[in-house]
Amino acid sequence: MSIAIKRAYEAPTPGDGQRVLVDRLWPRGISKDKAALDEWAREVAPSTELRQWFGHDPAKWKEFQKRFTAELDANEVHWKPLLERARKGHLTLVFSAHDEAHCNAVVLKAYLEKRL
Repeated sequence: MSIAIKRAYEAPTPGDGQRVLVDRLWPRGISKDKAALDEWAREVAPSTELRQWFGHDPAKWKEFQKRFTAELDANEVHWKPLLERARKGHLTLVFSAHDEAHCNAVVLKAYLEKRL
């Protein structure tokens, strides 16, 4: 039972377990074969409005975390299946953002881990 995060541009490894893309947009330049995903959970990603407002600006990080957590609280149906996958084995949340410290996958991982 564990959750990891990994950029879509990193090669998949056997230790990834279940690989789920948690972005609303498909990563540029990545084929479906290369991504090696078990699922694309685009509905668990931040809303288009929130994503555009944030714009990966670290100065907005704290507020983004609050707003995204509120969206997750209101959409249990979208994140609950990820929690079930994590309870059964290793889950890797795949994302495409360049900033690995300030992205939705970081917030989602922490959110799910609190519920494990």
